[in-house]
Parts: sequence; C-alpha cells; structure tokens
Amino acid sequence: MPEPTVVTAADYFQSYSVVGLLAVVGVLFVAVAFGAGRLLRPVVPTPEKLLTYECGVDPVGEGWAHTQVRYYVYAFLYVVFAVDSIFLFPWATVFAAPGYGATTLVEMFIFLGFLAVGLLYAYKKGVLAWT
Repeated sequence: MPEPTVVTAADYFQSYSVVGLLAVVGVLFVAVAFGAGRLLRPVVPTPEKLLTYECGVDPVGEGWAHTQVRYYVYAFLYVVFAVDSIFLFPWATVFAAPGYGATTLVEMFIFLGFLAVGLLYAYKKGVLAWT
C-alpha cells in the first residue's frame, strides 16, 4: 500500500511564493516601463498641447453636452449579453458532468428565456431601433 503524501507548510507557502514572485516581477516591469517612458519622452509644451482634448472636437463653448440615452441602452444590452456569455462557460462544464445534464439544461433554458423576454420587451418598446 503506498504511503500517503504529507504536505507541509513549507510546500504550501512555496507554491504561493512563486505567485508572489511573479506579481513582484510584473509590478517591477510596469514600473520600469513607465519610468523609462518618462525619462525618454520629449517635454515640449505648447499652447495647443495644453488644451483639453475631447474626441477631436475643439473645446469651444460651454462644457455641458447632451448625450442621447440610446447609447446607454446599447451599453446596457451589451453588459446583459456579456454576463450571459460568462454564464455559459461554467454551465457547459457542469452540463458535461455526469448526473447534472437535465437539471442544468432546464436551468439554462430558463435563464435564456428571461433574456429573450427582456430582448423582446426592448424590441417592442423600440429601444433597438436606431434613429
């Protein structure tokens, strides 16, 4: 009979020391890159460079601009479907496990049904029509 392996605290912390070392190397890499960029870039301020730049539009007039709500609606719909796609990956993993197939299939169709009802509601309200 094989002897059970004993995991000591040193083995446990050694595996985390690799993660910590990788994190330190990553932070150092970013710090060196930003430091080198700061040392190597030319510093020649001109009045044009000191102006506030907003999406290619010259900053003239008042600072208040109206944004149409439909952009937010599209962003919200994107977030909803991004969450849906994130939910699909663990669902596919559990669906492949023995004994969980029918339950997870029903749960996924309920979830997709809620999303379809929401999308249908948005379509009926005319939210998806680009004017």
